[in-house]
Amino acid sequence: MRLRLNTAFVLASGSPRRRKLLEQIGVPATIVPSGVNEDSDEPDPRVLVGELALRKAVSVAADYQSAIVLGADTTVAIDDVQLGKPESADDARQMLSLLSGRTHTVHTGIALVEMESGRQAVAVESTDVTFASLTAREISSYVATGSPFDKAGAYGIQDDLGALLVERIDGCYYNVVGLPLRRFYETLVRTFPDRLTLADDEG
Repeated sequence: MRLRLNTAFVLASGSPRRRKLLEQIGVPATIVPSGVNEDSDEPDPRVLVGELALRKAVSVAADYQSAIVLGADTTVAIDDVQLGKPESADDARQMLSLLSGRTHTVHTGIALVEMESGRQAVAVESTDVTFASLTAREISSYVATGSPFDKAGAYGIQDDLGALLVERIDGCYYNVVGLPLRRFYETLVRTFPDRLTLADDEG
């Protein structure tokens, strides 16, 4: 089964993980990173990711008025602290040390915008992730792979070694990867029922 869209679809993100997840469900996307300023003083991570996702989608949709544009943003929250992408190896090690042996929450906001029709929708998914207790050597070895640097919270659950950091999750796995597929599908169906159909792999 695959989604079939009868309109252009744009992903306002350069994330290879989000692109791959869309391809997994049969949604080819034109990739147009938004480049918007992501600075914000919003303390609520669920509000923050929703606002940033919408900001990204609207920015790109201005140049793709007849397409559905998807914006997305992810943050990791623990102890009232929000962790974005690490800026250095030391920053990544500090983030992973903070997460070690504890449960944090991954929040992803998604926004769908179609300028031509004026339709838009925002949704947020949250998943609790529990890390194993990590040694300093394990943390340094993972940071040395370079994987943490383009990921909120400095890890990727889908990575070969990143998968070893996680003890368990409670909620949507794909949300931790970067795009909650079920939430995306539900939001798409609710907001753009005339823009999509379901088809089998041979259809």
